Amino acid sequence: KELLHYYGQDTHYETVKEWYDGYRFGNVDVYCPWDVINYCSDHIANQECAPKNYWVNTSGNDVIHRFINSIYEPQKLTKLELEHLVNGGSVQKEISQEMTYKELYSSIDNLWSTLFMTGYLTSCSNTDGNRYDLVIPNREIRNIITEHILKLFKENIKQDGQKVNAFCDALLTEKADVAEKLFSDYMQKMISVRDTFVQKPTKENFYHGILLGILGFKENWLVTSNRESGDGFSDIMIQVGDSEVGIVIEVKYANDGNLEAECKKALKQIDDTGYAEALHQDGICKILKYAIACYKKTCKIMLEAEKC
Repeated sequence: KELLHYYGQDTHYETVKEWYDGYRFGNVDVYCPWDVINYCSDHIANQECAPKNYWVNTSGNDVIHRFINSIYEPQKLTKLELEHLVNGGSVQKEISQEMTYKELYSSIDNLWSTLFMTGYLTSCSNTDGNRYDLVIPNREIRNIITEHILKLFKENIKQDGQKVNAFCDALLTEKADVAEKLFSDYMQKMISVRDTFVQKPTKENFYHGILLGILGFKENWLVTSNRESGDGFSDIMIQVGDSEVGIVIEVKYANDGNLEAECKKALKQIDDTGYAEALHQDGICKILKYAIACYKKTCKIMLEAEKC
């Protein structure tokens, strides 16, 4: 608080706490000083600047990459454990603080210990001896982990081009029900972000990232994200090769599980803000407007078609 006050950033305390607090040094609660100082520096120059993952640029985050990749290896990280952590829960593990460098990645147990000692995980309690309840300390680290989850998802998509084509073809041929089923299949294999403490836009960004990961592998499709059009920025806009068809996608997260209501909001938003305007200006006559609402590992897709 004193540091924020010194730099005239008192009103940013809750944001800084959410993003950069949560570390433990003995029995003391600790903020990451690198993050806080960089946050203050950015906000002195621009008060409207959004919080950033400052720590992500200080290392290669190799330990996170190894950790998440191990989810597909036998007797390694389980999908349930990773999902529990990402959604604000704790995982109880035995921590060894006396490892050599060669031992850091030699087993999943040592990997948990490495994550703890490097700050990617922290303890919310010490249950017995060397056993700790481990949690993700703050929003910055959660963002770093979810980014790596999406990266792994995109790498795996490359291996299933047939399914990518089936999903994209369903969108192009106006088969919303088929696209809905295929996207639901993708979501079942993903780590879901349902933490009640995670803000709705963050959840929407996660599903947005999944969609971009799928659509980005479709040949001859020009896929843009957050492109300015009309009175706002569309989530996803697609120009389909040399055809006269364009696709606009708006993604919503249904906190209450009412997928249909969120789809209707998304379609209204596409119309009210004129998201299709940029496609019209490019000479595209047929616009397919898709609303995709997600809740945990389920989704609903609704379509409105517009012709010149």
